[in-house]
Amino acid sequence: MHLSAPRLRAKVLTVSDGVIAGTRQDKSGAALADRLRAAGWEVTDRWAVADGDRSVADALKELAWGWSGLIVTTGGTGFSPRDRTPEGTRSVLERDAPGLAEAMRGANPEKGRLSRGVAGTLGTCIVVNTPGSTAGAVECLDAVLDVLPHALALLAEEPTEHPS
Repeated sequence: MHLSAPRLRAKVLTVSDGVIAGTRQDKSGAALADRLRAAGWEVTDRWAVADGDRSVADALKELAWGWSGLIVTTGGTGFSPRDRTPEGTRSVLERDAPGLAEAMRGANPEKGRLSRGVAGTLGTCIVVNTPGSTAGAVECLDAVLDVLPHALALLAEEPTEHPS
């Protein structure tokens, strides 16, 4: 039996007071979108919201509504008082995917320990939090990019093959 490759679609959400205020360029969001496209993903949306639990939760709910695919956030995963992306994400996730978050932290043994990012499912979407630094965001995405098509196919209840 031959299975067709799943359609790879993604949305990128930048969480940054500076980007919203126009005092910072959204370099990490652009880098994530470029990396996804280079890997064969269709990036259907790029959004930016201010830091905070509610802004992140509301954006994730809206991005996921009636849609299937990957939602990658960048920013707000550190220790500053306004870094609340994991809290906002956790408040809307239906199921946690700790293996994804652990793999992303493990991509950089030195700085990865400082990330509080989480991952999980929201409807038929997989949400992953990456750091706000451009290099860190791409590094974390690269740590899980190879398993995401299979995870999304399982989430969408599409037929999958397991390697022997």
